[in-house]
Amino acid sequence: MVIGAVLTGGASRRMGRTKALIEVGGTPMAARVAGALAEAGCERVVLYGGDPIELATLDRPVLADRYPGEGPLGGILGLLELFAQDATDLLIVACDLAHLSSTDLAALIDVARQRPDVDVVVANGGRPEPACALWRSTAADRVRTSFDAGERAVHRVLAELRTVEVSLPPASLRNINTPGDLDRYP
Repeated sequence: MVIGAVLTGGASRRMGRTKALIEVGGTPMAARVAGALAEAGCERVVLYGGDPIELATLDRPVLADRYPGEGPLGGILGLLELFAQDATDLLIVACDLAHLSSTDLAALIDVARQRPDVDVVVANGGRPEPACALWRSTAADRVRTSFDAGERAVHRVLAELRTVEVSLPPASLRNINTPGDLDRYP
């Protein structure tokens, strides 16, 4: 089973407002990512972090961030711990990767099915994009060890795990962090 999770927490300091709700092409970014996850074959799609009242308009379950203020690695660890008992795969994507398609995400799922020996399948659009990766719940203990040791950089944790990268179009992995980014991306 693959569960899709959209990271919707974070302070959005550079954007100045909640990124998850900013519309791109007439649809909130988090809704675009959630829709792509569902279309790619995720059996369930959740939002992780952020204000559940504010995010209620997205019509997806909002799970509380177990490690608020600890960045994407805190979100990844929280999700891995929440779903560890299910022994499932988690396709975790940041809400600001609004240009991902279901085809892009299905490629990660396909590689994961072909490679049961890896801990993480990471998207690469010219460089690894740790904010778009399929994580095996079995990696939770090793991620926890790094997190407890003070690590917060996802790329450094990935270096300690068995990973495989999947090439995606660079345009699919453009993130939207500032108001100026909205003008650059159709």
